[in-house]
Amino acid sequence: MIIIKNPIQIEHMRSAGHLLYDVLQYLASNVSPGITTEDINRMADEMIRKNGAIPSELGYMGFPKSICTSVDDEVIHGIPSPDIRLEEGQIISMDLTLVKDGWQADSCLTVPVGQISDEKRTLIEVTEQAFWEGWKRALNGNRVGDISSAVQMYAESRHCGVLREYTGHGIGREMHEDPSVPNTGIAGRGQRLRPGMTLTIEPMITWGHYQCHELANGWTVVTNDHSPAAHYEHTMVIRKDGCPEILTLPDGGARGGRA
Repeated sequence: MIIIKNPIQIEHMRSAGHLLYDVLQYLASNVSPGITTEDINRMADEMIRKNGAIPSELGYMGFPKSICTSVDDEVIHGIPSPDIRLEEGQIISMDLTLVKDGWQADSCLTVPVGQISDEKRTLIEVTEQAFWEGWKRALNGNRVGDISSAVQMYAESRHCGVLREYTGHGIGREMHEDPSVPNTGIAGRGQRLRPGMTLTIEPMITWGHYQCHELANGWTVVTNDHSPAAHYEHTMVIRKDGCPEILTLPDGGARGGRA
């Protein structure tokens, strides 16, 4: 069931989203060679709680940490550990969800660890722009498939792989609500978008083939060919007119990406 949010509820989600933006920016500024993913987890947990919110991922379906930290060929759901020390040339995706005053915000960004290869930098850029291509089609009256098709067509036009098994999603009081928002699909199909719907778009893009598998820990998903992967996500609300407001960006998405 899709839950339409009223203006007061959206304001709560906006407050949660702006806090999440601040946390992720702080974490990104601290990513450097030598830091452990457990260090990142600790910083995230402390900053979230200091600001009166709760890390939603901690304990969710048994997940043991407050943030997902996925390095290089890890696509999603990487588990922070004091044994994982970041190295020059890697990339790391930091996927974080928090709940503030009962309302959720979910966002992810992929950042370089020091100097990275041109291929990895291009991968990060393609992943972010794939998000913006989907965002531009998340319009009142359009369908979920319009978003999915835009993400897929852009990423594949840049010869990148697009994950099939994992998707964006509705969000509100719960981390995962209806509808599912795949990163592949056919324009004109799927759930129709309406004002007040809150959802995430989150391209998960690989430099190689899109096929992946889950590790024995039951969480971390890696590419089969060990090609690097990137992940970019924001929480947004569908408007009556124009592109959706991004609740996890302080400007609401006014810049609209690079294109």
